[in-house]
Amino acid sequence: MKFNEDSRVKIPALLHLMKLGYQYISQNKQYRLEENNIFPDIFVSKISAINKITDAEALRVLDEINLELDYEDLGKKLFERLTATSGIKLIDFENFNNNSFHVTTELTCKSGDEEFRPDITVLINGMPLAFIEVKKPHNKEGVIAERNRINARFKNKHFRKFANITQLLVFSNNMEYEDGVVEPIFGAFYATSSYEQVNFNYFREDADYPVKQSLGLVDDKIENELLKDNNLIVIKNSPEYITNKQPNTPTNRILTSLFSKERLKFILQFAIAYVEEENIGKISYQKHIMRYPQIFATQAIATKLEAGQNKGIIWHTQGSGKTALAYYNVKHLTNYYAKKNIIPKFYFIVDRIDLMIQASSEFSNRGLKVIQVNSKQDFVKDLQVVGALHNDSGVPEITVVNIQKFSEDATAIQNIDYDINVQRIYFLDEAHRSYNPKGNYLANLINSDRNAVIIALTGTPLLKEVAKEYDSKMLFGNYFHKYYYNMSIADGYTLRLIREQIEGNFKMEMKDVMDQIKILQGDISTRNIYAHPKFAEPLLDYITKDLIKFRRDYQDTSLGGMVVCDSADQAKELFRLFQEKYGTQETDASILMAAEPPALYGKHLEPPLTAALILHDENDKTIRKELIGAYKKAKVDILFVYNMLLTGFDAKRLKKLYLARVIQDHNLLQTLTRVNRPYKNYQYGYVVDFADISKAFDRTNKLYFDELQDQLGDEMEMYSYLFKTEEEILQEIKEIKETLFHYDTQNRELFSQQIQQITDKKELLHLIKALRTAKELKNIIAVNNYEALDGIADFEIWNRLLIEAQGRLDNLNFVESIGNEETSKNLLNTALEDIIFQFIKVDESELVLADEFKDILRKTRESLQNNFDQHDPQFVSLREELERIFKKKNLSEITQADMIANMHLLQKIYDQAKELNRKNALLKAKYENDEKYSRIHKRLTEKGTLNAKETQLHNALMQVKEQVDEKLEAQEDLMKNEAFFTKYLMQLVVQEFKKKENIPLDFSTTQHINTMIVNEYLQQYQYR
Repeated sequence: MKFNEDSRVKIPALLHLMKLGYQYISQNKQYRLEENNIFPDIFVSKISAINKITDAEALRVLDEINLELDYEDLGKKLFERLTATSGIKLIDFENFNNNSFHVTTELTCKSGDEEFRPDITVLINGMPLAFIEVKKPHNKEGVIAERNRINARFKNKHFRKFANITQLLVFSNNMEYEDGVVEPIFGAFYATSSYEQVNFNYFREDADYPVKQSLGLVDDKIENELLKDNNLIVIKNSPEYITNKQPNTPTNRILTSLFSKERLKFILQFAIAYVEEENIGKISYQKHIMRYPQIFATQAIATKLEAGQNKGIIWHTQGSGKTALAYYNVKHLTNYYAKKNIIPKFYFIVDRIDLMIQASSEFSNRGLKVIQVNSKQDFVKDLQVVGALHNDSGVPEITVVNIQKFSEDATAIQNIDYDINVQRIYFLDEAHRSYNPKGNYLANLINSDRNAVIIALTGTPLLKEVAKEYDSKMLFGNYFHKYYYNMSIADGYTLRLIREQIEGNFKMEMKDVMDQIKILQGDISTRNIYAHPKFAEPLLDYITKDLIKFRRDYQDTSLGGMVVCDSADQAKELFRLFQEKYGTQETDASILMAAEPPALYGKHLEPPLTAALILHDENDKTIRKELIGAYKKAKVDILFVYNMLLTGFDAKRLKKLYLARVIQDHNLLQTLTRVNRPYKNYQYGYVVDFADISKAFDRTNKLYFDELQDQLGDEMEMYSYLFKTEEEILQEIKEIKETLFHYDTQNRELFSQQIQQITDKKELLHLIKALRTAKELKNIIAVNNYEALDGIADFEIWNRLLIEAQGRLDNLNFVESIGNEETSKNLLNTALEDIIFQFIKVDESELVLADEFKDILRKTRESLQNNFDQHDPQFVSLREELERIFKKKNLSEITQADMIANMHLLQKIYDQAKELNRKNALLKAKYENDEKYSRIHKRLTEKGTLNAKETQLHNALMQVKEQVDEKLEAQEDLMKNEAFFTKYLMQLVVQEFKKKENIPLDFSTTQHINTMIVNEYLQQYQYR
């Protein structure tokens, strides 16, 4: 029986989507526009009905969409159409069930010679807005290979329209997530489209906000049609298929989480954002999708508001996107209050100027109109405005204001003479500080509008001991939603931190310097000592050498550092010394952005570094903003800071934090997590600790732990497995059975899920050893003809389990290799540092040629891989020709002349393979996409043994196919009796070929045809 990604994951997923209310479109009824994969009949019918317009008007909309899908805007124009609340609606969000929901498989995304076929495509009103790629469990590279493929496809301008129309992507190898794996390798992940790198997100359900939609039923007839359409009717009653149909498989769970009607509505309407980026004067967009904690926090806010709770805390760990969460809630709460005929007015409250600038930039880049309040008088005026918007365009807006602008005079108008209902929503950024109830800022904020909704955002709640007689919950109410640091690490949103303690001899050197200063000047304040050149010079020397070594070790000049100084004076002194060493630093961002990136360097070369000083009294706001932007773009190597950028600052390349002072309590955790953002394949953020923060960190961590204990309580997990094998055959078989006792050996799918829980390679090797021993015993029994032992165990089943267990071991080895690969590379880099490599540039075309050569290699290989009939003599000939090219020379080392010659050969093979695939596709279509009968047809026409026309052959084979499939559907055990199945097929062949189609057959030919058909079915049934 077939046991691959189609039978194990794809077909069960299609069936699950049908249970969620999606209608299946068979592969021979995919009537779509090839240029964009929109199904015009469905689209026109639904759009005209939803909007009460004519079919001709709906067709005009379709034409406009097709033009807009060519834009280089990542589908922004289409998305604006999808979510528009006025004009012609593409989706009915008011009555979401009023839309049409379809699903299909192997829908070709084609542009010229380029094409790809997602495993599953989801359509709303005929528009392919989502697709799902699946792999079988324990495939070696998990879903990483699929991520690389989709990145390559979406970078390809041929596929612009498909990237632009796609809103939601799911990638799954039907495995549970594995803790400690930084890369998203195993599990089910979701994303939205990107021209550069598709970012995978985990999804974990929140028990407090479950999916409300129940699964429907799919009757037997419809399920059979699905299986037949995919030529997999033979799997219908297999235990593996029955297991994979269950709603709790990893793939089916994420499909419920994302494609149940209420969730899909939410995602399309509120969970996608376009973020504007500027790079050397050019505007581009990134497309973001809500992380699952942001989804549930948004639902929690609305739920709590509905229950009458008008203030509360969102405790989401640092790096989880709290500013983005506020943006998403502007969209969601606007819709929430609109249903109540209330106009919401949004405020984002910060406590520092730099955070005000940063938040304003983030909101503006996401498309909000930002109102900045720069004085107490401006804020008084703002509160007196009755309407919710300051702009005439109707663009959603948010007012960003420093809490210090709240005064006693800043109060909202309470008595309004005309009918307008405004609801103010205050998002309080970093709510763990600056909100002392004994001070006037918080009191003024609360008194500004007693009816305001207050949503406090924090990565670190106001810890009780620090707050003395108050804490965050006393100030802002109970938690709306929580998302902790450990979950953020497990989800790959943040990295673990490594603290580097300075070596003792360096500390002694600093102590000597301090002693010298004291001898010269007497006792002075510590701050002055740390800002003295005698101290600052060796400190800077260590930092610059350490950063250079760090970048050299990883062979990555994009890695950046930040120095958190003891004082503003120390920061200025360090920057002065830096400029003495490396020259005057540029403050013009345009010059910085145009600079060439630094080259990788060798052991004996120290490249020039660049730096910027970020203090509130250095440069103006504009220059500081531009310097920070240049740092994020890797045009500045080091930032010297004192109080600025310690919270809310997000630069993924910042991987080395140099702490020159002890930071206390909440601010300590905030500062440390500046280096915890995921970047490339790095697994850690590094903190170089000059100030010895260990005591402060222990204290803060203890308070943080106490707060967690209040929320979570204690949890412990215990697990233990022990397997052992023995020597003699009978005893060893008994031991093998004992070893397998805890596993389901009759259902490979359940066995696959069970071994996924094993993370200890030693333990897994015990299991594999037992199964390998079983394989050896089977051979020993056969070789020695031990008839008494015949049938003592089901060795065939054990052999299949061995394949699954070996796949699991490959998984673990692959995970280990990711970490070891970097270490090995670094060792190699060190070994080669003194070797000089020379790269000679011939001309500019060589780069393009190499690129073209690589592309034609890829297309040639893929065209051969896509051939389903690899015994075809023509295919064999093409493959052998390709092998001759590969064996002739190492293709990675050939000269330009060789490249050009080989390109012609590869192009010839590619063209022939493409033509062969085209003919195969035509023939497969004649057999309802059944590859088995297509191969049989080809073998019979190649041999020339049949005196029959192709139409006769097709008629006979189709009759056999229909009758066999019906028989298999009705009689599930038919394939288990090979002799009976062979005899039954012989009768069919004689009846359909000889009697009905009048094709002359002798016994040998009849037997040959029968054997081919039987073998094709048996191979599909027994395929591993």
